[in-house]
Amino acid sequence: MSRTLIWLRGDLRLADNPLFAFATAPEALLCVFALDEAWLEPRPGLETPRIGPARLRFLWESLIALRGELLKRGSDLLVRIGDPVEAVAALVDAYAIDEVRVRADPGWDEQQAVAQLSSRLGERVTLNRFDTGTLLDEALLPTPLDELPASFSAFRRGVERAGSIPDAAPTPVTLPGWPEAAPRGFPPLDKVCARAAAWAPDARGGFAFAGGEAAGRARLEHYLWQSGAIARYKQTRNGLVGADFSTRLSPWLAHGCLSARQVNDAVDAWEARHGANESSYWVVFELLWREYFHWAARQEGAALFGERRLPAPDDGFRAWREGRTGVPLVDAAMCELAATGWLSNRARQNVASFLVNELAVDWRLGAAWFEACLVDYDVASNWGNWRYVAGVGRDTRDRWFNVLKQARDYDPAGHYVAHWQPELAELPPGQARHQPWRAAPTRFASPVVEVSGWGDWLLPRGAAED
Repeated sequence: MSRTLIWLRGDLRLADNPLFAFATAPEALLCVFALDEAWLEPRPGLETPRIGPARLRFLWESLIALRGELLKRGSDLLVRIGDPVEAVAALVDAYAIDEVRVRADPGWDEQQAVAQLSSRLGERVTLNRFDTGTLLDEALLPTPLDELPASFSAFRRGVERAGSIPDAAPTPVTLPGWPEAAPRGFPPLDKVCARAAAWAPDARGGFAFAGGEAAGRARLEHYLWQSGAIARYKQTRNGLVGADFSTRLSPWLAHGCLSARQVNDAVDAWEARHGANESSYWVVFELLWREYFHWAARQEGAALFGERRLPAPDDGFRAWREGRTGVPLVDAAMCELAATGWLSNRARQNVASFLVNELAVDWRLGAAWFEACLVDYDVASNWGNWRYVAGVGRDTRDRWFNVLKQARDYDPAGHYVAHWQPELAELPPGQARHQPWRAAPTRFASPVVEVSGWGDWLLPRGAAED
């Protein structure tokens, strides 16, 4: 009897998932997700686990949804907490598995775990790795992986010259189950992490993410067909407040509840009906950025993370993560991150640049903090973007963001900063809300670091106290 185990990781969907595509279906199928218990322990110095409550709650919602879809098709989902390699190896031994299927992950730790499992299993079990969730498989890249271009622009041009992206595969109608007493186990979230079970996003965020394949498809449907917001994406993508200035698809892509090909297919369908424009192209452009970071991470391995041992946090880092730098655009964003588990792209770039360039803090601390906080954490995109802003690694150009100019350009009235820091709403809209220590020096302290670059937007001292 052929017996297959699917080791699920960042691929929590049935549609367009090659792990569930069989030329000849096995007679018995075991689907397993293993959460590394080490991810629940605080990181030294950061006082937070690698997976924080927002992401863990979204993950559990996604697992529950996936189990429901598997049960409809005659299969089931088993969840284990512990060392993933040990958990999978024990199941292989206990149930005489002869094939293990797993995603070819961009993360170095995940790659090492698969290598350890391969060594543990030896030749008695076939271990198959699959490219899942990306626009392209490795075989379809315009250049060999070890020749991946050093810049995104060169990669994008190569992909666009190469031609079409494959269509997403359909959802399997049925799947094999387990013919005998099946192993069971799916711990409730409150038994895994009470904080995650109790976590809920702040209503000020204006949007609540729900995990699962159906929720991801519903968001895609809303963004393209119900709201039509895709037609304005190029103009709104730098927004800071609201539900539809961004696609907000990133959590479902990060957990594999949606694949990039599904999004690309949906955009193609929208363009076929409404016509292509700059905005619809820009959605695919962002998918290509995600694609580039994925393959760059696969190429770079452990080098993606720099020195693996994180430096000790200093006062500047603590002020940054707690949203008390005194610079409203930065502090508002860090408040939003803590309250919702999500940030706009514009806010991420600004807080990252401020930490690295103004506070002179090691970029790896920022990347690790985002890893803990973000509901849409993706190892390749997160660490790749932080390296990009820090000017290290593949692209060493200066990425300094003048946070004061950014405030003037993207939040000129100060609505965003007042939204997340209500005390600023007492100040007049505009400059005062971004320079409270100058507008009302008796009420607001100066920033923890001197900030330059105000130019002609500099507010006279005490302007709001006259």
